[in-house]
Parts: sequence; C-alpha cells; structure tokens
Amino acid sequence: MDIRIGIAHSPREISFESGQSPADIEKAVAEVLSGASGHLSLTDVKGTVYLVPATTLSYVEIGAEEARRVGFVL
Repeated sequence: MDIRIGIAHSPREISFESGQSPADIEKAVAEVLSGASGHLSLTDVKGTVYLVPATTLSYVEIGAEEARRVGFVL
C-alpha cells in the first residue's frame, strides 16, 4: 500500500509503502483527526515507524498497491 502524508508548512511530503491495510490506515487517521491521539503513527514495510503530529497533518493519501509489470509493451 502506497502512503503519502502532507505536512503543513513543508514543501515535501512523506512517501512510503506500508503493509497495513487501507482500513487500518483510515482508522488511525480518523482517530488523529477526532482528537483521540496527538500523533499519527504508521509503519512501512521495512519496519520504520513514522510519527506525524496531528497539528501538522495536511493530508493522507492512501494509494492502491500496484503489481510491478515485467516485460515490454507492444
């Protein structure tokens, strides 16, 4: 699952692949936006944990996992 997180007042975004399901990611973002948690915590496929303070969270884009194509297109 491809994840992109926009940070307020920053021209760059955080982009990584996560093994978490889209429902789990959406639930974590909803908890942060409701004020239940002070930060968003997500883990990538290599085990790196990303913590983003709720006050700086601009957007979270949850992309579909895409199978990599091998070969040539004719």
